[in-house]
Amino acid sequence: MEIKNARFLVSNTEAAKCPAGDRPEYAFIGRSNVGKSSLINMLTNRKGLALTSSTPGKTQLINHFDIDDSWYIVDLPGYGYARRGREGRENIRRIIENYILQRDAMTCLFVLLDCRLEPQKIDLEFMAWLGENGIPFAIVFTKADKLGVMRLQENIETYKKRLLEDWEELPPIFITSSEKRQGRDELLDYIDNINKSLINNKNN
Repeated sequence: MEIKNARFLVSNTEAAKCPAGDRPEYAFIGRSNVGKSSLINMLTNRKGLALTSSTPGKTQLINHFDIDDSWYIVDLPGYGYARRGREGRENIRRIIENYILQRDAMTCLFVLLDCRLEPQKIDLEFMAWLGENGIPFAIVFTKADKLGVMRLQENIETYKKRLLEDWEELPPIFITSSEKRQGRDELLDYIDNINKSLINNKNN
């Protein structure tokens, strides 16, 4: 699949104010500074579509991007940014949980993980919460260009082993680099296949 048109549509703080839920939505989430905006820009081929920042915790709203007038990319706030303070973190948690639990149009949630880091407690707890609530998700490892091939593979395998301590089977896993455009085709094909199956189900 190749994206022809991508545009920012609207920002909101709660699911009830999001666009009409008549299209599939693919939401992206991760800890602050994991490379979420860069990944969205890479997928859409639009350099400044999602605003990137060197300051963690910049995204504090639910941002919808219209893709080819047929589906949405949703940029969710990053979680776990300590300098927001307790009240700020609680507010972000409320926004995230409200969207994830109440947004029926959300077809898949992509959880972004920095491939350079060992499994982080906050990420593992977040994915466990998704499992408890029956939320479909996939894992996207970011910043693959920052590691050599061997080290990258070792880190991914370590993460898989850790996940299998809690999960019977692993969700889909993608390895990406926004700098090198790695993983772009795989992610877009995955989304395209889901969209096609949704259309087939609707027509049957």
